[in-house]
Amino acid sequence: MSELQNNNRRDFLKKGAWGVTLAAWGQLVFSCSSGEGGEQVAEAGDTVKLLSPEGELVEVKKEHLRHVHTIEKVSKMEARHGIPGRKFVMVIDLARCNNARKCVSACQSMHHLPSDKEWLSVRLMKDSEESAPYWFPKSCFHCDNPPCVKVCPVNATYKRQDGLVLIDADRCIGCKFCMAACPYSTRVFNWSETDLPADADIHSYSPETSTPSKVGTVEKCDFCPDMARMGKLPDCVTACPNGVIYFGDENEDVITNGAETLRFSQVIKDRSGYRYMEELGTEPRVWYLPPRDRLFPVERGFENLPEGLQDELRDMLEEG
Repeated sequence: MSELQNNNRRDFLKKGAWGVTLAAWGQLVFSCSSGEGGEQVAEAGDTVKLLSPEGELVEVKKEHLRHVHTIEKVSKMEARHGIPGRKFVMVIDLARCNNARKCVSACQSMHHLPSDKEWLSVRLMKDSEESAPYWFPKSCFHCDNPPCVKVCPVNATYKRQDGLVLIDADRCIGCKFCMAACPYSTRVFNWSETDLPADADIHSYSPETSTPSKVGTVEKCDFCPDMARMGKLPDCVTACPNGVIYFGDENEDVITNGAETLRFSQVIKDRSGYRYMEELGTEPRVWYLPPRDRLFPVERGFENLPEGLQDELRDMLEEG
């Protein structure tokens, strides 16, 4: 299921009515993967079976395939204004997370991040000594009342009309005021040059792509607005094998994890959705569904961590 869901080249944010589009998208995302040029891909051993646009099934070696991430070029003004009519929102179902970390690796691959730099992290949480621990994915919260925007002296970090908070690395002077102001510690500083793949030159820098990164500037999760403009889900959503992360438009009242499409307002109401540290008044655009009736024991999540970190976290749990 992970491999089938890991490819995300499906229409999601269509320019028309999202409800119909998302319903169809959710039914299709698990059926096959998508390859370069729009062909449908199903992996099998060392070869890949492709369904060509003409409907012919062909089999080729994996090494002959290369995915190219294309983007729609937008002006600086468009990148600062946002996508008209949208109000993006993310919902994370904590009951489904087992720290598979596919969302983390997908984000790193998408933005050419080194393994030690995470815009999206998965933390082990425990609310009280009596409660059970659980895994907690944490990205930028794209707050509607963002303190990071207020402290930036050069207007490098800004809030868009579609709900996203982005950073313009061309303006950023690396003062780190925004990092100090963020109560969630979701921003990172780019200290050194990043080794980019040979095909990374297809990217022309934009605040919407955050790629390629620039030394001496601040970075963070951007909700992949370049994907949204092309009608696609963020990689972190479709990479998750358990459907933990939902993404959608609050204006249309619809969210999807690729497998199912739901009404945002109804999910928040029925599942007692909440926003992390909402008492701060930042008004995050990321909602969490409490970890009730969990699909996996928390110990399952240790399997994907380095041995040293496994021991450290287990000791912390034993100490309460």
